[in-house]
This record gives sequence, structure tokens and C-alpha cells, in this order.
Amino acid sequence: MAHINKTLRQKRKTRIRKKISGTADRPRLSVFKSNRYLYAQVIDDLAQKTLVSASTLKEGTGSNKAAATKLGAVVAEKALAQKIESVIFDRSGYRYHGVIKEIADSARNAGLKF
Repeated sequence: MAHINKTLRQKRKTRIRKKISGTADRPRLSVFKSNRYLYAQVIDDLAQKTLVSASTLKEGTGSNKAAATKLGAVVAEKALAQKIESVIFDRSGYRYHGVIKEIADSARNAGLKF
């Protein structure tokens, strides 16, 4: 059953990525969640370069809503330090609720525009 859900998420991710792409002016904020940790990256797709990355792996806080809130704030703080103010949010095929929504809301509250 798990492999079916992963395949369906990959299809949704491909469908989303056809429509959005990060540029130097407005990079893509991509999120990934595993069973244990959460990851977020700000990516310039034209240069094929990761500009900012953050995860809950270093803090060991796991993948709950409190950890997602911290992660959104950290990635926004790092992005603003590199003068990135506006991004495109890439939910990577996940539903926009729970930890994904917490990351997005926290990043918005910290000053990122999307």
C-alpha cells in the first residue's frame, strides 16, 4: 500500500513541477517530509542550485507541527539573510494541511512572500 501512495504522490509532484519553476528573482521553496524529519530548500531551478536549506534533522525535533513551525521560520530567516524576499511554494505533491501548512504559514509570518 505504501508504494502505491508514493507513486501517486510522485505523479502529483510531476504535475505540479510542470507548472512551477524557481528563478533567481523568485526561487522555489520545496518541502519534503519523511516519517522522521522535515526538510525545506529554496532552489533556483535555472541555475540548478540550492540557495538555502534547513531541516529538522539537526535539531532532532521530528516531524510534528511544532517542528514544522520552527523549520518555516528558520528557512525564511536564512532566505531573508541572502536577500530572498519572494518565493514560489512547492508542496511536492503533499496535501496543503498539517505540517506542510505549518511550514508555509511560519515562513510567511517570518517575512517571506508567496
